[in-house]
Amino acid sequence: MTDELVFYTNPMSRGRIVRWMLEEVGQPYRTELLEYGTTMKAPAYLTINPMGKVPAIRHGDTVVTEAGAICAYLADAFPDAGLAPPPGDSRRGPYYRWMFFAAGPVEASLSNKALGFEVPKERRGTIGYGSVEDVVNALEYAVTQSDYIAGDRFTAADVYAGSQIGWGMMFGTLEKRPAFERYWQRISTRPAAVRARAIDDALVPPKGA
Repeated sequence: MTDELVFYTNPMSRGRIVRWMLEEVGQPYRTELLEYGTTMKAPAYLTINPMGKVPAIRHGDTVVTEAGAICAYLADAFPDAGLAPPPGDSRRGPYYRWMFFAAGPVEASLSNKALGFEVPKERRGTIGYGSVEDVVNALEYAVTQSDYIAGDRFTAADVYAGSQIGWGMMFGTLEKRPAFERYWQRISTRPAAVRARAIDDALVPPKGA
């Protein structure tokens, strides 16, 4: 596919997840930097994402928002990168499972924890993720079954779920269990991850600027 690939982001956002994915894919892309409260909410960008949030991508005429969806889309759009198990592969199920687990229970539970909200025990049955403890235990299970979250090969699910593990440990919303630390060390040192961090770090405005 030769359609232009445009990446809408801010270096202090979940766009860092997509930057990593783009670097893993290895295809040329153009970055559009947006600012909170101004260009991110401007009419021009609201035609891309009516939520006025980043990240988003435009690939030719196709627009995709939400970090997990973007990672999955890029893996399928550029199969030569080998970032998604092909249909029929036994790893396809775990790949979907943990990608969506990260987008749902992990994202919701750790966000609620960061905001100081705890689901009352008697109401856990009404919440999709149940409890933070259940989510964390399941996530630990996921990263201890093999080297990567969907099997023996690195995939887009590692970019997405792994980023949430790394951020969670960094910001204190996810306890630093040895299994998480070993997993994060294994994936965060990949060349594409290192490149992506360097690019975004260089785009962060200096303090006081």
